[in-house]
Amino acid sequence: MTARPARRVVLALCQLGGLVAALGACVPRRRAAPDRNPASPFHPPDPMQSPTAVSTPDAPAAIGPYSQAVVSGDWVFCSGQIALHPKTGELTGTTAAEQAERLLENLVAVLAAAGARPADVVRCTVFLVEMGDFAAVNAVYARYFDGPVPPSRATVAVAALPKGARVEVDCIARLPHTPRG
Repeated sequence: MTARPARRVVLALCQLGGLVAALGACVPRRRAAPDRNPASPFHPPDPMQSPTAVSTPDAPAAIGPYSQAVVSGDWVFCSGQIALHPKTGELTGTTAAEQAERLLENLVAVLAAAGARPADVVRCTVFLVEMGDFAAVNAVYARYFDGPVPPSRATVAVAALPKGARVEVDCIARLPHTPRG
């Protein structure tokens, strides 16, 4: 039996009295599109809309030809942050833990500018110059991503980072939706 005759049989059965009530709707219904978050100026109303750059003075300006973050549909793609002071652009902190604190504050500022928060982050990548700093950075990281579902993560050892930083973190977040009401 091909797909067309099978569909006709199902539709004929659905037309029988009482069968619709017993089986529910026989024809699948399309799910409504989720509501958009109107609080975010970066959240496009159409998921197919062009990507939008995110910029905030509460995080350091990009030190190259890239955006602090890009919003595309429901997703926020944050560029890697190092421990630069937002006002001076100078590297702060001497230990990896001190640098992690500053860079995560920068990352939270970028997320906020896009309409997201740390609880919305689904993926992070941590770059360390020295893997011996893993535990110290992890302790700081855990305070920022302490929600019921921590983001997935990769930690990678690298030879060097910009401006002599010891640690860098980037992330991907899903924008929250306004509940239906």
